[in-house]
Amino acid sequence: MKTINLSAVREAQQSRDPYDFLLASRFLKEDALEELRRDFPEINKPGYLTVDEVKLQGRFKQLIDELEGPELTEELSKKFGLDLHPYPRLTTIMKKSQPKYGAIHTDGPSKVMTMLVYMNDAWQPDQGGRLRVLYNEKNYDRYKLEVPPTMGTMFAFLRSDNSWHGHLPFAGERRVVQIAWVKSQADVDRKKKHNKLAQVFKGIFGR
Repeated sequence: MKTINLSAVREAQQSRDPYDFLLASRFLKEDALEELRRDFPEINKPGYLTVDEVKLQGRFKQLIDELEGPELTEELSKKFGLDLHPYPRLTTIMKKSQPKYGAIHTDGPSKVMTMLVYMNDAWQPDQGGRLRVLYNEKNYDRYKLEVPPTMGTMFAFLRSDNSWHGHLPFAGERRVVQIAWVKSQADVDRKKKHNKLAQVFKGIFGR
């Protein structure tokens, strides 16, 4: 029994302004939601952790397997008109956010595409933490789209020099899975190593 709804990708709202992105709702199947909530990893550290750093089990492990599988990559390749199959994937998971997160950025040039799958039951409009599709690196207020980080919302975009995005500060639980299609395995390995070092420093300095 599948966990993700590929038809949601096919039917997703897509735009090329100000860069290539798509937004889908009901990306997670309704009959999987309760088990996904139950099996979401216990993570006490803030920030993104790689799948190697957390315990995957049950329906959540199935979700990760499907996110990293060829069927989703095929649907996204068709949607964006770009063959993503040659690119290795880096999957990371966040449960806890800090106020310093969300600074405006484009993602690094080693990334080809980034996809975010949100897994929060509710989110208030004034909470912060709602990713915005932005037109420049300075202004949060002028945006094309604001993404609600609620259960089953999926947002994906092709990385470019103007793929500006970010969110207003938020502290607390913010559940999200991120999958990045990356140019080479060396880039994946480097990012994993960097992430582990960052987690070590967070543990030492409490940040």
